[in-house]
Amino acid sequence: MIIEEMTMTEFEAGLALTRTVLIPFGSVEEHGSHLPLSTDTLEAYEVCKKASRITPLFVAPPVHYGNCRSTSCHPGTISISTQTLGALFRDIVTSLRGQGLRSFVALTGHAGGAHRMALQDAGETLIARFDDISVAVVSEFDLAGDGGRDIIETPGDSHAGEIETSRILHTHPHLVKGRAPREFPHFPNGILVRDKRRYWTGGVWGDPGKATAEKGARLEELLVRKLVDLVREMKRGRDE
Repeated sequence: MIIEEMTMTEFEAGLALTRTVLIPFGSVEEHGSHLPLSTDTLEAYEVCKKASRITPLFVAPPVHYGNCRSTSCHPGTISISTQTLGALFRDIVTSLRGQGLRSFVALTGHAGGAHRMALQDAGETLIARFDDISVAVVSEFDLAGDGGRDIIETPGDSHAGEIETSRILHTHPHLVKGRAPREFPHFPNGILVRDKRRYWTGGVWGDPGKATAEKGARLEELLVRKLVDLVREMKRGRDE
């Protein structure tokens, strides 16, 4: 049940089927010279929508902005503060709880460390405030776990490389503009740098050249299955 496409009567009827909502988080962030700035959002939203076709679930409109530190100097990246990100999550959950929902899953396509921690901190605040809800915060990277190792050839691939290029080739092939060169950046160990692009010129972390739409389909299938498993695990916990 895609909330942005529903009427109020359809939303009300949906509450009889489920009290669980998926909230996709993404970013407006560079993804090399070949992938769209909305890559993280597109990925998370697709997984949420496809999970809702397997089991009844609400899918909230995606949050397109995230906290992007390592790519903040690259053209096109729009980063919000961790405080703003956490406040968005808290406000969205609080509002949806007022509408009758009780289980909340934040799935983020952007896997930046500060970004993920901001969502987790907000989730902890929410479960401390409301004793009638359950909250999960998970990134696609964490959700896939070791399951994608047999699909991806590039060790250490993480950003705009084989994984994400394959994903967008599968779901939005018209948005893929060729292939950026293979790249693995090296940042100074422990030293904070202002000009991050100096150490990460092309904005790729991995090898886009090894990407295929078939790999993207297999990765997405894995993520959808893992997300549905997570939702069912949360439901069992609430039923106990």
